[in-house]
Amino acid sequence: MNLEARVLVVEDDRAQREQLAGFLADLGAEVVEAADGREALDRVAEAPPDLVLTDLRMPRLDGHALLRELARRAPDLPVIVITAYGTVRDAVACLKDGASDYLLKPLDLDEVEIAVTRALEESRLRRENRDLRRRLGRIETPAGIVCAGGPMLDVLAQVERVARSHVNVVIHGESGTGKELVARAIHAASPRADGPFVAVNAAALPSTLLESELFGHEKGAFTGADRARTGRFEAASGGTLFLDEIGDLPADVQVKLLRVLQERVIERVGSTRPIPVDVRVIAATHQDLPALIGQGRFRADLYYRLAVVTIELPPLRRRRGDIPLLVEHFLDKHADLVDGPVPTFSREALDLLVRYDFPGNVRELENIVQRGLVLAEGDQITTAELPASVLGGARSEAGPGVGGTDDTEPRTLPERIAALERQAIAEALAAEGGNQSRAARRLGISERALRYKLARLRGERQDSSSEAP
Repeated sequence: MNLEARVLVVEDDRAQREQLAGFLADLGAEVVEAADGREALDRVAEAPPDLVLTDLRMPRLDGHALLRELARRAPDLPVIVITAYGTVRDAVACLKDGASDYLLKPLDLDEVEIAVTRALEESRLRRENRDLRRRLGRIETPAGIVCAGGPMLDVLAQVERVARSHVNVVIHGESGTGKELVARAIHAASPRADGPFVAVNAAALPSTLLESELFGHEKGAFTGADRARTGRFEAASGGTLFLDEIGDLPADVQVKLLRVLQERVIERVGSTRPIPVDVRVIAATHQDLPALIGQGRFRADLYYRLAVVTIELPPLRRRRGDIPLLVEHFLDKHADLVDGPVPTFSREALDLLVRYDFPGNVRELENIVQRGLVLAEGDQITTAELPASVLGGARSEAGPGVGGTDDTEPRTLPERIAALERQAIAEALAAEGGNQSRAARRLGISERALRYKLARLRGERQDSSSEAP
């Protein structure tokens, strides 16, 4: 392993400091040493490190004061605190003050390596997230789209390219993935941005009203039509019409929509007078339109008129790296649900969210954040405020991290033992609502041992995912 990072080790015990510094140097780190907090601040001023490991009990300036000062001077600098068993409560207080993690003396070097690697990786991801958000700010700001990279980065690149043209677009994705947000992003970045954006949900209206809703009607066109009405196509002229759940369009409406797309004119119900319209159509569906064509339920010619470009939206379970950013986004969005400071998600609660599959996708995550804000009693949203579906549903694509399953059946004895261990840990965490202390007691091991096993399993998952083609 090659850490390729500058690490500052702060420890007043010279022998322990040199031992830890030597171990990190063997891992490839550039190590800088300091005997107390004041010397550490001098080292940071000379050349900012990528990570700080600091003892808590030190002369002149202790670890608590150092952490607070570093938070002021370098808020993005990750800090791992080192403490003896008798001061674990102090270490937990440091976590609340912004420390990345804590290690117990006597140090287990395997745990040191895991904690350092994790802290550096999390720091790198935070930097990348900020850079991406700056680069994508023009697109995500009007639409509220949050992206940390991965598959949504490809979607936003498509949005930027498609927005420049006037072609029709089909957005395909599961319910709750944000299809309307993407449609609004395309509109906001297009030459039609100053025009109206009009949305219609084809599944929400009975077929008898849908035609009138889209094309309008004249007075007396049908029973109850006591006045003329402008349809959504006319209302969207000069802008964008968003047709949601396009796969639910009745056959007769499909025929009329095809004519509008071909001739760029509409006729109100009860009239034969053509009305020109200048509309870009963005359609969305969770259904497989080519499959519906094969079943005779959707017109092929209409599909090809609509799907000049098709954008596939990934489900949230395929963009787990976005979940922490989305949580932050929804906490800000719904901050008015609480009086006073907005609570944050505890580490355990956030870990469960990242591992959950979210059948309802981003919409479900937003509901969970709102629930947490309403139910939270302190400054944190804990596992107690999460719904039962999340507590028992952290699985599948989470892999071996906690509750995940491998694609291959374990064959050797070590593989079977590892699989049983993963399953036992997952069941204990689910039974205890994600609480690691209670889960450790249920398993008959110490919390420290459980944390070590979790870190090791997550490291195995990351290694296996990095090796995938």
